[in-house]
Parts: sequence; C-alpha cells; structure tokens
Amino acid sequence: MSAQLLKAPTSSSVRLINFTKARVVPGIVPNTWILIVSGTKPCLNMTVRLSPRIYIVQPEFWGIEVVGSVPGFCLPATAPYTVSLPLNGILGKKGIEVIGANKKQKLYVASGGSKPLASKKSAAKKK
Repeated sequence: MSAQLLKAPTSSSVRLINFTKARVVPGIVPNTWILIVSGTKPCLNMTVRLSPRIYIVQPEFWGIEVVGSVPGFCLPATAPYTVSLPLNGILGKKGIEVIGANKKQKLYVASGGSKPLASKKSAAKKK
C-alpha cells in the first residue's frame, strides 16, 4: 500500500461490522468462486459491503473486510444482511480471510476446479 494512502485520515462513517456466517460457493463458470457473508447489521439504513484489502504480492489468505456505512445517522434497529463478492483476482495462495468486527474466518479455496475446502475459524478478535 502506498505511504501516502496510509497517512490519509481514517473514515468515521465506515466501520467493520459483525458477521455470523461466511462461505465460498462455485460460480457458474468453472474455476470461479463467490464469497457469501451474512449477519445482522446494527442500523436499519446501513449499507453493508465486502471490501478486499490491497496487496502488492499475493498473500496466503487474501483479507476481505465486512464493512458497513451509514448515510448521515443510524436508524437504531437491527436487520439481517447477506452480501456477496466474486473472488476473481482476489484469491490468496490458499484462500481468503473474512475480517469482521467480531471475528476473522479463513476459508480455504482449492485450485483446479475443486470445491472449497472446509473453513477454519480464527480465534483472533479485533484488538
């Protein structure tokens, strides 16, 4: 990541949010994969998206953050969410790591057209 980008101020309208389930499913085209993440968002009007981290060299597990943004103010009611992201061009050597506010979860993705391997949950919590 560029030094200039790292020095930029952080946003206060975007936050990592909790997720309860993450899975990788095969795409329609062979050797393509789609990440599907679900959970409960803390604000009714929150927009949830999956944001891949930026790397110079392909990592073992590509980090993908579960982020929520609120336009202006939070309507204080929870609501379920499900978001998806095609993994074309954002796969690590072994797979991906979904990063939320409450946990991180590594998902192994097999190469060569195999099905995704079983996921391994990380006990790491946000510091």
